[in-house]
Amino acid sequence: MEDKPLGILRVHVKRGINLAIRDATTSDPYVVVTLAHQKLKTRVINSNCNPVWNEQLTLSIKDVNDPIRLTVFDKDRFSGDDKMGDAEIDMRPFLEAHQMELDFQKLPNGCAIKRIRPGRSNCLAEESSITWSNGKIKQDMILRLKNVECGEVEIMLEWTDGPGCKGLGREGSKKTPWMPTKRLD
Repeated sequence: MEDKPLGILRVHVKRGINLAIRDATTSDPYVVVTLAHQKLKTRVINSNCNPVWNEQLTLSIKDVNDPIRLTVFDKDRFSGDDKMGDAEIDMRPFLEAHQMELDFQKLPNGCAIKRIRPGRSNCLAEESSITWSNGKIKQDMILRLKNVECGEVEIMLEWTDGPGCKGLGREGSKKTPWMPTKRLD
């Protein structure tokens, strides 16, 4: 019998910014999001290094320690697709915000719960805010792509405790099985 997922993560892939040119003068980009054995992709936007996808990809989260990787590719008709960079999505701050002992329902819409600065441990291009918005915790972020000369991707994360999901266990306890142990560095 398979373990129930903790919840559902919606990754709203908004747009690409100044993506690398992989064809003569432009690219035909699409995004692939992978988590464990799940692999989802956006549609291809032809001839555009600043594409707007505005697509929502849904991942079932069983282990919050599994890395979520975002990779941008250039679609090629007659050869293999070219890689246009990648980034890893750090979910820890987002999940920690869910664990805060706050009465979220009393917060005003759009209230920032936590801010995350760009650093060596994440792929953020600029500061990212985790907010309470329309009854949900959301995180907007712009990811700087690695292993490429230029390019960023704007996304938004949203967690849902779907039917049959274990949830993150916020009810009355700060200790939950998924929370990482304290590092001593």
